[in-house]
Formats: sequence, structure tokens, C-alpha cells
Amino acid sequence: MTATSGYESCLSFISGQARAGGLLEPEKARGICRAITISRQAGCGALVVAEKVANLLQSHVANDAPSWTVFDQNLMAKVLEDHNMPKYLARFLPEDRVSQFEDFLAELSAMYPPSYTVVEHMSETIFELVNRGNVILIGRGANLITSRLPHILHVRLVAPFERRVAFSCEAYHKTAVEAREFCRREDLGRLRYLKKHFNADIEDPLLYHMVINTAMTGYDGAAKLIADAAMDEA
Repeated sequence: MTATSGYESCLSFISGQARAGGLLEPEKARGICRAITISRQAGCGALVVAEKVANLLQSHVANDAPSWTVFDQNLMAKVLEDHNMPKYLARFLPEDRVSQFEDFLAELSAMYPPSYTVVEHMSETIFELVNRGNVILIGRGANLITSRLPHILHVRLVAPFERRVAFSCEAYHKTAVEAREFCRREDLGRLRYLKKHFNADIEDPLLYHMVINTAMTGYDGAAKLIADAAMDEA
């Protein structure tokens, strides 16, 4: 399967899911912020911000509503669980690491599913999580997967490169050289991931309701901006 046909396959699947009766109907979702998606540059503190947002929003949740939950690395584990796939596949299927050539080999050998199949599974799980409500989804093209659904806030987090390097050194215990390579590799990989599967530019500001520079706002400030916007939506 080529990159183009992989993209078309994923887009067709996602469009079908968005029209499916199992998704929350817009009139039933009126006045409710169902979910928040966070796209991010590497090392800008996305998980820190997301957890702060969840804590801020939790104080406004009714007793019978689900708790606000952050899905980051654990999102792939949820996909594997939902689709009865072995957990060891997670190491073959990180965000943005699978090339078109590796996809071709995967189809031949059945060692692991090609990435466009994983994106379909990912989309299905994301729709289920959004139906549950009160979820914050980090990465994996969640903003594009849910772009046709109502009451979802899409956020992009950015920061200057050196600030992100410094954060990566501290948060992931890397040397400065390792942190620079990590940020460059992650940013490039995420750019490829969205281009391959959604034919989208991750840096396009029109894909998001908000683009926040965490170096200027701080993590607390970024979290408050997002939480306030989510509560305005509600």
C-alpha cells in the first residue's frame, strides 16, 4: 500500500466513523466540551500542561460524570487492548516511527499491522473515548480524527527550541546533545506522521482553536488558558 492510498484508506475510515450512529449525536452534546486534543512540539511540557488542565476541569465535573483523564503514551496501550492486539506491538508502533518501506514489509511478513491499519484502530478508540467524554488526547493526530465532531477543543503547544531542549534534559534525564537530537527527531517524526496519514501540516495554525507558547505563558498559564476555553465551550 502506498502512502497516498494509506492516507485515503484512513480518511475514508475516519469519515465513516464520524457518520456512525455510535458517535454522540450533536444535539445530545450541545453545551458540553467533550474532549481536548493537544498537538505539541517535543519538550514543550504537553503532558505537564494536560495534567494541570485535567485538575482544573475536574473541580467543575458533576458527581455522576467521568473524571477528566489524560491519554498520552497510554493511548496506544488502550488501542491494543480494545482490538485484542499483543502489547509487545507498542514498541513497533510509536507515533511517527514506521516508514512506508516498513509498512510494505509488515504486509508481506504479518510481523505487525501496517501503520494505516493502526491509525484506523486508533481512530476507533479515540471516537470511543470522546463518546465517554472528559478526555484530553495528546498527539496521534487526534485533532484531525475528531475534526468533524462538535464540542472538542483543539490546542497546539509550542516553545523555542532551546527552551524545549532544557525541558527535555530535566524531564527525560538527557544530555544537551541527546535532548537536541530528541527534539529534532520527535518534531520531524510527528510532521511525517500527520503528512502520511492525514495529508496535513502539523504546523498549520488553522488546525487548532489555540496555539500557545508555553515559554511565554508557563505551564500553569497555558493550562488555565485551555481550561478557561474548555469551560467557555461548555
